[in-house]
Amino acid sequence: MTTTNVRPMSVKLDPDTRARLEQLAESRRRTPHWILREAVAQYVEREEKREAFRQDTLKAWEEYRTTGLHVTADEADAWLAQLTEGNDVEPPECHV
Repeated sequence: MTTTNVRPMSVKLDPDTRARLEQLAESRRRTPHWILREAVAQYVEREEKREAFRQDTLKAWEEYRTTGLHVTADEADAWLAQLTEGNDVEPPECHV
C-alpha cells in the first residue's frame, strides 16, 4: 500500500458561506471537511478538462492557420444530422 502525503490547507470563508456549508453537510450526513474536499476535487477535474479543451482549440486553430484545411458549418451540420439519424458515416473531408 502506498502512503500519501496529505497536508492540511486552510480556507477562509465568510460566516454566511460557512453556515450554508455546515447546513448542507448536516443534511447530507457528511462533514463540512468532506463537502469541501469533494467540491475542490470536482472543481479541479472540471477546470483541467476545460484547460485541455482550450489547449486542443489553440492547437486546432494553429493547424488551420498553417494548413488552411477546414470543413464548412454546412458540411459539419450535414454530417452531424446523419449521425443523429443513426447512420454511421465518415466525417467530411477537409479542404482549403
